[in-house]
Amino acid sequence: MSKRLNLIIILLSLCSFSLLAQEKLSLQEAITVALRNNYDIKISKNNTNIAKNNANIGNAGMLPKLDGTYTNGGSIQNTRQTPATGPDRVITGAKSTNNSLGADLNWTIFDGFTMFANYDRLKELQKQGELNSRLTILNTVADVITAYYDVVRQQQLVIAADSAMDVSVLRTTIAKTKLQLGRGSKLDVLTAQVDYNADTSAYLQQKNALQVAKVRLNQLMVRDIGTTFSVEDKIDVDAALVYNQLAELAEKQNPNVQNAFINQRIASLTLKSVRGARYPSVSLNSGYSRSNSTSPTGFNQKFAANGFTYGVTASINIFNGFLQRQQERNAKIEIDNSTLNLSKTKLDVNAQLLTAYQNYATYLDLVKLEQKNLEIAKENLDITLAKYRLGSIAPLELREAQKNAIDVRNRFIEMQYQAKLAEITLKEISGNINLSN
Repeated sequence: MSKRLNLIIILLSLCSFSLLAQEKLSLQEAITVALRNNYDIKISKNNTNIAKNNANIGNAGMLPKLDGTYTNGGSIQNTRQTPATGPDRVITGAKSTNNSLGADLNWTIFDGFTMFANYDRLKELQKQGELNSRLTILNTVADVITAYYDVVRQQQLVIAADSAMDVSVLRTTIAKTKLQLGRGSKLDVLTAQVDYNADTSAYLQQKNALQVAKVRLNQLMVRDIGTTFSVEDKIDVDAALVYNQLAELAEKQNPNVQNAFINQRIASLTLKSVRGARYPSVSLNSGYSRSNSTSPTGFNQKFAANGFTYGVTASINIFNGFLQRQQERNAKIEIDNSTLNLSKTKLDVNAQLLTAYQNYATYLDLVKLEQKNLEIAKENLDITLAKYRLGSIAPLELREAQKNAIDVRNRFIEMQYQAKLAEITLKEISGNINLSN
């Protein structure tokens, strides 16, 4: 049994050496790599570029439209012409040709201000695209920070599980020594070995959880998911967040609130565009054409023409089956919906912010409490272990003290992680996540 224990200790030492040899990944580096590689960010930037390309006066209908045309054709026919007097005129394989080219210009110079409303709407859509891109970046950075500190948490839990094994190894050694000196029992040795095996199982499971957390972080960073690395050894929580300041920031910077406001603006511009149909539409048109044709069976066997055309076209909607009134009513309803959605979004964001802040404050208190408990549990374990060496307490009491120390250590790590998650959530809701760290 002692040989197996020594072998496991050697393997654990090798694992620890391997951790030291791994890449030390900082949070700043993780965020930088994710911002450069993440697929969602790249897609959102492409969508932003599309919206930017669409926001131009030509797409809004402000520029003239110029079309060029060219046709070339002909026919081959057998004809019989019977004049009023004289014999019939029969032509076999009469070949006619026709070709023309031209350019037509059409420019709507007034359409009831619809084109201006459309242009403003396209610019708002561009802003919305930029906002959605920023939202994607914020969400990705929040996910990276969360995943990073999950790795830190799992790494700390692995260390805690390793420490538990050290105590079990020491307990097993003491039990064996006592047995050899005739002061212990075989039952104590077996119980110590069973507890050691249980601690080893917990350690291996915790190592697996650490590897899974690393895979998730590598995935967010869009790099080889098998890349090995180590992270910082502690979780730093910003304990200076103030609710009123966060609420003010959320009112101005929260992407969902800003998105709802842009939708309200778009709805107003849509109504303006629909109302433009009540006004007359005025267009200028011009063109140039050149044509040639031959027809051996016609009055003119050859014909050629070229020249310019020009004109002004004005139209107004007099009646379209009340569709105009229907469209305007629907546009007004959309404005009302966008206003309601803006109010709802603000309420939802405020509720999320307050809930997250309450969690944040609670977890900060729990971190302080568990930190005190950790000191007490460590002192209690040291005292219990010293008494066990002297043989003044039973092995069960030592195991109980050890389990208490493990539980307190794990709770302390978990409370730190939960406090960090609450901090990240608060900064994400307020749109105040630092993209650089």
